[in-house]
Amino acid sequence: MCGIAGFWKPFGNKLGDQADQQLNGMLRSQEHRGPDGKGTYFNRDLGLALGHARLTIIDLNTGAQPLHNPNKTLSLVVNGEIYNYKHIRSKLMTEGYEFSTKSDSEIIMPLYKKHGLDFMQYLRGEFAFSLFDHEKQTLALARDRFGIRPLFYYNSGKNLYFGSEVKVLLAHPDVPKKLSRRATLNQLMHTMVPGTTAFEGIHAIKPGHMLIVKPNGTKLDIQEKSYWDLNFPKQNERDGSLSSEHFIDQVREKLVDAVTYRLEADVPVGCYLSGGIDSCCILGMASGAMQSPVKAFTIAFDNTDYDESQIAKEMAASVGADQDIIHLTGEELYGTNFIRTAYHAERTFYNTLGVAKWCMSKHVREAEYKTVITGEGSDELFGGYPAFKRDMFLHGISHEDASTRAELQEALARSNKLFQGAILSENPESHPAFEELCGFTPSWIQSWLATLKIARPLLSDPCLAELNDTQYDPIYAITSQIDPKKISGRHPLDIAQYTWSKTMLEGQILNWGGDRVDMANSMESRPAFLDHHVAELAVRVPPSMRVKGNIEKWVLREAMKGVLPEVLYKREKFAFMAPPAHTDYKKKNRVQLLIDHYLSSESINDCGMLDSSRVHQFLKDYQSDKDPTSLVRKDALLNHLLSLHIVHRHLIVGEKLPEN
Repeated sequence: MCGIAGFWKPFGNKLGDQADQQLNGMLRSQEHRGPDGKGTYFNRDLGLALGHARLTIIDLNTGAQPLHNPNKTLSLVVNGEIYNYKHIRSKLMTEGYEFSTKSDSEIIMPLYKKHGLDFMQYLRGEFAFSLFDHEKQTLALARDRFGIRPLFYYNSGKNLYFGSEVKVLLAHPDVPKKLSRRATLNQLMHTMVPGTTAFEGIHAIKPGHMLIVKPNGTKLDIQEKSYWDLNFPKQNERDGSLSSEHFIDQVREKLVDAVTYRLEADVPVGCYLSGGIDSCCILGMASGAMQSPVKAFTIAFDNTDYDESQIAKEMAASVGADQDIIHLTGEELYGTNFIRTAYHAERTFYNTLGVAKWCMSKHVREAEYKTVITGEGSDELFGGYPAFKRDMFLHGISHEDASTRAELQEALARSNKLFQGAILSENPESHPAFEELCGFTPSWIQSWLATLKIARPLLSDPCLAELNDTQYDPIYAITSQIDPKKISGRHPLDIAQYTWSKTMLEGQILNWGGDRVDMANSMESRPAFLDHHVAELAVRVPPSMRVKGNIEKWVLREAMKGVLPEVLYKREKFAFMAPPAHTDYKKKNRVQLLIDHYLSSESINDCGMLDSSRVHQFLKDYQSDKDPTSLVRKDALLNHLLSLHIVHRHLIVGEKLPEN
């Protein structure tokens, strides 16, 4: 796990000494991603600069980057892990290829030489890289299938700048520092447009995509190429002859394989452990594969409605894990840790679960662990979220079962009442863009449609004028980036899972709930469920085996029945969320300090995205609100408002972060 940085200026003079300063500045901005080493490479005649900040996990002694092939026709920097590298490396060596390191990353170059750009299909893992072909004068930037590892770029027309984080690009003097008005609106309603960032002109390489960059006349030609995507079978193409036992056995086999691969490291590997079945499955499988007790890290909250640590304790005890529990209160969730989380996420967030994860990664690193296996991705692949169940009940059950459908919906509403206003909408919402794309408006977006209604009026007049002049609709912007061919003919549950995975998985779960807050403390997380072999099986599992009656992730439960305590095997999905600010006076007091500092009239006006008087009226209404559902929604929006201004203050203005 590392951070990469670079730029390519193929038109104009050779790179001078200022290029060294610029690249080193980009690397300094992400030292947290790679504190164990730094490497640079310049081809001054070609205008190419590549940089690498290293966190040593595999090949501790000889894996320094940038890497080059034997005849120096290829140059490479990589962030992430390729788990099947030993198998590929052995095969390539029998074909005569010589390796200069023991690094997993080096296999990319001979694979490219052998297969061209089609080599991506052979990589198993989570990664982002830059590969420069000197002979073809071509730069390839690629990102793993789900976007577990980040990679951003800015194209000036003649020059290209790239890095593992947006702040890496902002460290270069040629990259403009400006928030995007369109992205601001999308952030406030929690759903980013795939491929965008919070910053004007800076793009994220989409999951499962690569960019191929070549000079063309006096400009750069950039081709975006998709090499992988989730592909649910059409309803009339599913094989109905396969039994539930077949899928249960296959899920078990693929997951054990995925977890075993992710135990590969030259440093100790631990596990994140909550009270949900996802992380408990991971711990159970890891414990079976390890010869010694697995270190399990758990978060405990100071609110019993949100705390799952007791269930996690039961799981840890059942497999003999060495459990380490970190207790978090409002002081840890609202304050300096909140500010640092927003700075590292480089976008807004709706709940302080990302802050909790930041605190956890810091604790893990202090415990001298550099990597953990996590449970992200299970809900996406096996239909775990309450919104997916609602869509299954509404759209995936035949009309003959109307009474059953009503009973299931009522049970779902009761069990998720705590999260209404954020995870589930209390009233039906719809939008023409999703109706056109999907035939219905997925439940996961409905709560954020309701949030949009109170968020859009908070924008400043110049911001509203620009959006109105361009007739910008944040929902159409989202659906325009979703391939309708992946929607057509699919089951409603498949459609709900696919649309979520193309938006919220990469934009939130794997961002401020994953890589960005873990790597902020130089700690690598490995989500085993997002192994693409697991994913390619999961899409073939019939919807009725993913959500069976009122049981979400049924096939996963059955596959993992042997390692789950009974309380977990039978437990309904409980969302991992931190207690919102309105739940006790200590959190209210702590969040008020953030409001005073970041949502003052001066701060709001300086940022320019919102209208200070309308924001202060929103805050006044929030503080007098007594409705639980309304408070959950306003709490989410308040977190977005705060983190927007933190991002502006510390990434655009450049104000130093407060000391711990």
